[in-house]
Parts: sequence; structure tokens; C-alpha cells
Amino acid sequence: MITKIAQIEILPGQEDAFEKAVTEALPLFLAADGCDGVDLQRSVEHPSRYRLMVRWETVKHHTVTFRASDAFTRWRALAGPHFAAPPKVEHVYPVLAH
Repeated sequence: MITKIAQIEILPGQEDAFEKAVTEALPLFLAADGCDGVDLQRSVEHPSRYRLMVRWETVKHHTVTFRASDAFTRWRALAGPHFAAPPKVEHVYPVLAH
């Protein structure tokens, strides 16, 4: 299991619209092959900064399967207009769980 973490900067004043877009896109992620869950977190110090965390069975499920799907295209159509910059994305895996 890996987690994709996307740090997303949103255009100021569009935070509510972005959160609604992610809510609308949630079924797209959850129906995707290999997706095991989604979390969205908002920064306290930087209220226009979010971290979208999506749990995938493998990196390939995200980078190949999902990114080549119509669901990804729809996700970007919903959320992309609110982005202030391209998301910064990395994949992580647990090395210590407590």
C-alpha cells in the first residue's frame, strides 16, 4: 500500500468551491482500480493549501491506471480551475505505524 500526497495551492477565495469539487470527485477515486481511500486536509497556517492523500495498492494504480482514465480527466476538470499552481505530488509508504 502506498499513499499519494498532493500538496495543492488553491486560488484565494476559491477554497469552498475546491472542497465541493473534491467532494464531487470522491466517487471517481473510490471506484478506481486499486484505490483504498481518500483524505483531504487543509493547512491551518496557509488556508489556501491542501493535502490530498489517496491510498493506492501500488504506484502503478495511480500513475498508470488512474491517470489514463476518464475519471482522472473528470477529476482535473472539477478541481483544476481552482489550482493556483500545479500540485506537488509524491508517493510514500509506511515505515513505522503506531
